[in-house]
Amino acid sequence: MSWTNGPMWKSRMDPERERSGGHPKKGRKRRRAPNMPLGAAEAMRARRDLEERQPEAKKARLSTILFAENCEVTHDQLCELLKYAVLGKSSVPKPSWCQLFHQNHLNNVVVFVLQGMSQLHFYRFYLEFGFLRKAFRHKFRLPPPSSNFLADIIGLQKKQTTGDLSKMVGGSLPSASSKVSVNLQNDPVIQKYGSKKVGLTRCLLTKEEMKTFHFPLQGFPDCENFVPTKCNGSVTDSSPLFGLDCEMCLTSKGRELTRISLVAEGGCCVMDELVKPDNKILDYLTSFSGITKKILNPVTTKLKDVQRHLKALLPPDAVLVGHSLDLDLRALKMIHPYVIDTSLLYVREQGRRFKLKFLAKAVLGKDIQCPDRLGHDATEDARTTLELARYFLKYGPRKIAELNLEALASHQELLATGQELRNTAEIVYQPNTSVLECLDLMGQKLLFLTREAETSELCSARNCQTIKCLSNKEVLEQARVEIPLFPFSIVQFSFEPFSPNLTEEMNKRMRIKWTEMSTVYAGPFSKNCNLRALKRLFKSFGPVRSMTLVLETHQPHLCIQYEVLEAAQLAIESLDGILVEGACIKVQRPVTELTLDSNTLVNELEQDSENRGTIYLSGVSETFKEHLLQQSNLFLGLEAVILPKDLKSGKQKRYCFLKFKTFGSAQRALDILKGKDWKLKGRHALTPRHLHAWLRGLPPESRRPPGVRVIPPPSEQQALQALKMDHPKIAAWRWGRKIGKLYHSLGPGTLCLILLPGSKSTHGSFSGLGLMGIKDEEESTMPNMCS
Repeated sequence: MSWTNGPMWKSRMDPERERSGGHPKKGRKRRRAPNMPLGAAEAMRARRDLEERQPEAKKARLSTILFAENCEVTHDQLCELLKYAVLGKSSVPKPSWCQLFHQNHLNNVVVFVLQGMSQLHFYRFYLEFGFLRKAFRHKFRLPPPSSNFLADIIGLQKKQTTGDLSKMVGGSLPSASSKVSVNLQNDPVIQKYGSKKVGLTRCLLTKEEMKTFHFPLQGFPDCENFVPTKCNGSVTDSSPLFGLDCEMCLTSKGRELTRISLVAEGGCCVMDELVKPDNKILDYLTSFSGITKKILNPVTTKLKDVQRHLKALLPPDAVLVGHSLDLDLRALKMIHPYVIDTSLLYVREQGRRFKLKFLAKAVLGKDIQCPDRLGHDATEDARTTLELARYFLKYGPRKIAELNLEALASHQELLATGQELRNTAEIVYQPNTSVLECLDLMGQKLLFLTREAETSELCSARNCQTIKCLSNKEVLEQARVEIPLFPFSIVQFSFEPFSPNLTEEMNKRMRIKWTEMSTVYAGPFSKNCNLRALKRLFKSFGPVRSMTLVLETHQPHLCIQYEVLEAAQLAIESLDGILVEGACIKVQRPVTELTLDSNTLVNELEQDSENRGTIYLSGVSETFKEHLLQQSNLFLGLEAVILPKDLKSGKQKRYCFLKFKTFGSAQRALDILKGKDWKLKGRHALTPRHLHAWLRGLPPESRRPPGVRVIPPPSEQQALQALKMDHPKIAAWRWGRKIGKLYHSLGPGTLCLILLPGSKSTHGSFSGLGLMGIKDEEESTMPNMCS
């Protein structure tokens, strides 16, 4: 999905250029409300516009939309936010996945951890989690937890890895043979490649990985003018390797190529060319590229010359090796199918990447990109990536894991600061600093409330006040008393999870439920009905996964399975009981034990705080966003445009979501966009982005024909007969209400997170779920917060 944030529009649409089909018709004027004098209408609109634009008093608030990849927030990213909440922008980098405005107006941070629960539990017991779904506007998926979830989100794991290394002295990295305790099985290189040596073909990025890491690919919309290298031979473990590195400058059209270096496997440089960009150069980026105006002035070589030379030079089975190679190929505007990216080959934890300079020193023992040299040497970088790939192939993943690169990188970061944190006049932040250390720098302590039976590294931390309780009830009672006394609190409740088998069964049934809720039956139709027109009609409500004609009935019916729940609901609301081709049709969901509460669930989803202020639209054209921004004066309060794309073709789909600052702004926009000028179909949104991302991954084996009965396994029947106080279903209802009451007792300006960590076992992994909000902000945007 792509989205646009912020009120950044200034131009207005020229009426002469307006066209129908997702934007206003030519010559059509906005209609005023009937029975209202002209002056009154103008006054009302002016007053409403003024209210929308009124500057708000400064208070801590979160961005409307999260920038997480696939709506998943890693434990490291969560740690980023928590550290930023403590120290602020003067000392800590801003979180990469969300925006926290006016951090200095935050009063407290409270994290509730519901141990034993996952995203699956939240949506299985969605109706029971009354308060949580209404109170928190921000929801996001969490990856399955490691063995110590709390240590991950606080940042303790990295500190322990580097504990001994931080005591070392000297200005260079420890040698690759330094004896550092490391669990090889947990090393990400071992987890991806195994411990045995691998061949060249195993190191190649798959097409799926290339798609994930934004490599240029044939058929993708942003690669239309890219040139393929025509290397389509059969690749084997003995195919030739070529190291590639490019330098770029900044032009009026973005980054463009200024130098290319290609090194063959023997270390010989077979191509080293300076390139004159086609567009006006704004910044030569000399500190990185080493390129200056004087160097580039006499150059006549153009990008097309380089492309032609490279195509002629590379054999059919050539494998290109580079560091963040996707950027080089995009600078070249070329597509190549066989690549090894050393930033991904040397896998790092939590999706991060090692720098080339670090890998050169730690793995090869060589210094590159020296500070006394002007910019990078492209040939040296290309040769280094080639050597790193050959080292990996020669020695294998086990040798790489034994280098303990994560610990070496952390040690280098410690040395780079030059002194201990406390010896500086200002707070000096290091990437591996934990939340506890951030609090310590502020002279503050962390409160940790948990049950006696739970064990965590937090309990023994020096800067943590741990209170252990006998039960969840006692944890809750202590939280009411202790939370106001601490600036940062973690409150952990522990619940008995379902058995792995039952959890897997629940997972399948939940996914089937969402599929059935997105399916509608329509009819009866006459036997000579216009089937093409009917299909066009039902497709107008949103993307269709499948559409089949049902002939078992006396008269034909249609079964339509939509990709999104909003489309199915819109079809029901628009066509049920309407005359279609002379017949009054009924449009309804299949009735099964999984859809009996679908009307209630749809109503509650619409009231979900993340969906309030968001609208769904169907029938949008490719130019919809452009025309929407040109008509921005009609859509005050618009904060994000979410445009889903087809995962295979990369093309924009014909539906979108618009996110507004308030429910009122969203309703006004919906009225306009459904009107005669724009001719769109739409309604208020039902599926938050993280849920949509989860449902998109629906595996075929979990679907069933609508209407087929799912019989609960005996284990679930027994479990439901013997409900205990801490059974997840009961816990969802009871503890959702209890946490709600505790939340209401928190002071304004409290950043509150509810974390359901997920689960990991031999039977499989289940993602967690995070809910987040700032108390003052949430209550001001949610008029009805009753549970």
